[in-house]
Amino acid sequence: MDELLRIVAADKREELKIFSGEVVRFGNRCKDPQWHNLDRYFEKISRDRNPRRQLQEEAESIMELLMILVQFTAELYHELQILDRMEQECQRREGSTAANQRGESLAMLKAEIKSQKKRIRNVKKKSLWSRSLEEVMEKLVDVIHFLILEIGNAFGGGGINNPRLGPAGLSLHYANVVMQIDNLVARSSSMPPNGKDTLYQSLPPGVKSALRSKLQSFHVKDELTITEIKDTMEKTLQWLVPMSTNTAKAHHGFGWVGEWASTGSEANRKTAAAADIIRIETLHHADKEKTEAYILEQLLWLHHLVSKTKSVSNGVSTKISCQVCHWHTGSEVEQETKTRATQCS
Repeated sequence: MDELLRIVAADKREELKIFSGEVVRFGNRCKDPQWHNLDRYFEKISRDRNPRRQLQEEAESIMELLMILVQFTAELYHELQILDRMEQECQRREGSTAANQRGESLAMLKAEIKSQKKRIRNVKKKSLWSRSLEEVMEKLVDVIHFLILEIGNAFGGGGINNPRLGPAGLSLHYANVVMQIDNLVARSSSMPPNGKDTLYQSLPPGVKSALRSKLQSFHVKDELTITEIKDTMEKTLQWLVPMSTNTAKAHHGFGWVGEWASTGSEANRKTAAAADIIRIETLHHADKEKTEAYILEQLLWLHHLVSKTKSVSNGVSTKISCQVCHWHTGSEVEQETKTRATQCS
């Protein structure tokens, strides 16, 4: 539980660091010098551990107001897109030589454009469009002030020391390896000819260097069926694969501003927000050494699964000999094919 709390705390601090960094950047663009170099101010208040109840109430009130402004700003973005399409259609009709495409229908379209512009003016007044940068800055600084104190008070000053995949830029690589393994397990009876070789070439260096020696010493006491081997692998894959899938989704995610503004309804916006992936559901905070151990274990079982599948298809029910327990790559694949063909002839 302590480890999970440290991970959550690290996530929240990282999110706050990104958020406050943007606020510092906005502050430096203000004409009023009091908003310049806010990073020094944030560093100073981060040493305080006594958030006031009044500050919390103020922050909640400010966030409620800011979210209303944000919602109207997203609505404004959407309405501007509609206006742009209407004006393009108007230009197309005006340029048309056919008289029956003009006249009354064109007049109606121009009336709709006029009404749309009026709606946009009203939405602008309720959105961030009508607020000065300094006015918004004051509210954002108050919110960050509260968040710094609240996170420090809730989690203390602990950190994570072990190497993690996310900060090392390895989370997506390891996620892809896990998903390749899962795909090969699902297709063990009809595995692509180059499936194992492709997987081997994508392995992290540490896993690749340890694999051959581990394969030579890998033994299964009892002869297992194909189903039993898959069940054994599934105990790990059932939680490792979803985390890997979430990692890939998080890396390939779509920008929230454009997506939100292009969404047609509040209900859809809530649905999209509820589907967001948080880092603790990915491999971002995964311990590098432990993750490599899990991957290596799955590779050993995968080799056993493939060997067992081959022996069953060839009508052989003997145990897998440790002499074939090595990972084949490149020319070794061709040699194995020739050997198998000779044995079966």
